[in-house]
Amino acid sequence: MTTLAVTESLDLKEVFSKFPTGVAAISAMVRGVPKGLVASSFTVGVSMDPPLVSFSAQHTSTTWPVLRNAERIGVSILGSQQQQTCLRMASRRPDKFDDILHNVNDQGAIIIPGCSLWLECSVFAELPAGDHSVILLKVESAHAYSDNSPIILHDSLFKFLEAPIAV
Repeated sequence: MTTLAVTESLDLKEVFSKFPTGVAAISAMVRGVPKGLVASSFTVGVSMDPPLVSFSAQHTSTTWPVLRNAERIGVSILGSQQQQTCLRMASRRPDKFDDILHNVNDQGAIIIPGCSLWLECSVFAELPAGDHSVILLKVESAHAYSDNSPIILHDSLFKFLEAPIAV
């Protein structure tokens, strides 16, 4: 094990990759065009009253400044069979939704079928945090799909939850 002092030059991206996390596709229709990004910084349970979740967006993001203006934003926690969807959503391609099956609700929030959890949210607050902004989203509605396990990002690799063992 190597221990590094905070003052040393670190590859924080590599260090942070040691913490397993789900992957959220955050997307909506904006002026009739689907817009979206992926975030591994997504956090549930920020607050129960009001119901809040959060994620972080880089200040250099070109998608978030457009997406923040949507009436409602869909958060799809990508499922274990959606590795290619994740990679496509993470790209900077303007046509990233061309090959991604998606549904749009009446308020413009996008759901990606096959996800393990879907939330319809509105922007609650945006706070500066270093080279990112922390975005708080108010959950307006939610649906969990118990038959779809989430994809896990750990050590910069996609991983999957193992089936539970009966005791």
